[in-house]
Amino acid sequence: MGGLHLQSTLRELQQFFRSQRLWATFAIVVLIFTVTGPFGTGERFPPLARLAYWSAVHAVAWSIAIICSLLAKDLLPNLIRSLLARMMIGSLIAALPISLAVEIIDYGFSGDPIHGVEIVHGILTTAPLCVLFCLLAYLTMSSSLGDPEGQASSNPASTDYEMAPKSAPLLDRLQHKNRGALQRMSVSDHYTEVVTSRGRELVLLRFSDALKELGETPGLQCHRSHWVADEHVAGIERTDGKLTVVTKDGTRLPVSRTFAADIRARYGHLVS
Repeated sequence: MGGLHLQSTLRELQQFFRSQRLWATFAIVVLIFTVTGPFGTGERFPPLARLAYWSAVHAVAWSIAIICSLLAKDLLPNLIRSLLARMMIGSLIAALPISLAVEIIDYGFSGDPIHGVEIVHGILTTAPLCVLFCLLAYLTMSSSLGDPEGQASSNPASTDYEMAPKSAPLLDRLQHKNRGALQRMSVSDHYTEVVTSRGRELVLLRFSDALKELGETPGLQCHRSHWVADEHVAGIERTDGKLTVVTKDGTRLPVSRTFAADIRARYGHLVS
């Protein structure tokens, strides 16, 4: 399962790195630190070296904080419901590796030896910055992924997610705007296309692993590349000797011989 969470984190990182807001904010912050020269860098480094130093520090710090935030978001949904709280915990945990990384960068630029006391002091200094990194990541998710906390509760469709089985981990992989009752899944190259009552989304997840994350959602696999929820089946039909599941949105899913008996037993009364 750890590998699956890592895949999800990598997919979300790709979305973050395509965010213009993220890069614009990064450039502004680095420029401010370069011009002001805080923590004695104004006296220690000339302008170009100071720009390189703060670019390296912020690139490493932001990356570590965002990665830890996203990992916590994916690993802790069963323990902590609030998305922001999960991300904040991950970001604060990142203070330790960030502090160590900054000391290593500082050593590379100035040659000053690394001391344990400086690392501890760095953790205390970095923690407030980690909170800011977390908020920035959260805001980036708000703009690029939609409503991050599912605050569209005024939308009647949002009740679909509340009605969906709570033990379906697959829903936690979806953007909040797409989290609804699971309807069907299909293989799409190296991704699994997940269709819910609120939308559809490609998830970087093997189909066999996606099947393990359906939880208590009632449904059947009808083909090695397709799964359908009971509530989404409109009927089954046979055309030219081939059995097909017809869904309520008009999609026709092929039925392979391996699953034909189960499909007929479950949905035989819905023959078109």
